[in-house]
Amino acid sequence: QVQLVESGGGLVQSGGSLRLSCAASGSTSEINTMGWYRQAPGKQRELVATANRGGSTNYADSVKGRFTISRDNAKNTVYLQMNSLKPEDTAVYYCNADEEHIVAGLTFAYAHWGQGTQVTVSS
Repeated sequence: QVQLVESGGGLVQSGGSLRLSCAASGSTSEINTMGWYRQAPGKQRELVATANRGGSTNYADSVKGRFTISRDNAKNTVYLQMNSLKPEDTAVYYCNADEEHIVAGLTFAYAHWGQGTQVTVSS
């Protein structure tokens, strides 16, 4: 099992910055991709950014150039540095970790989620 604990959300003015952290514990050796998703009221959960164990990253177009994902594999922690925040970035941000197992040559991925942390950007 994998447990995820998030921290770093809060209230910030437009143009400000926040840094989210997510620490994984448990079966962390099986984790490949970690990342952040967000869900605004009345909207579907959407990808924000991901990073795999090898360091490859992926970002939503809406956050490119403003957000930076980083990862400390030794600490099993993923970070999201959010700069130039906009009111439309307001959402609950969820940490995600994909636990992967290879059985008979097939890869099985199990998604784990944190409890979510609120980010509110005032105009």
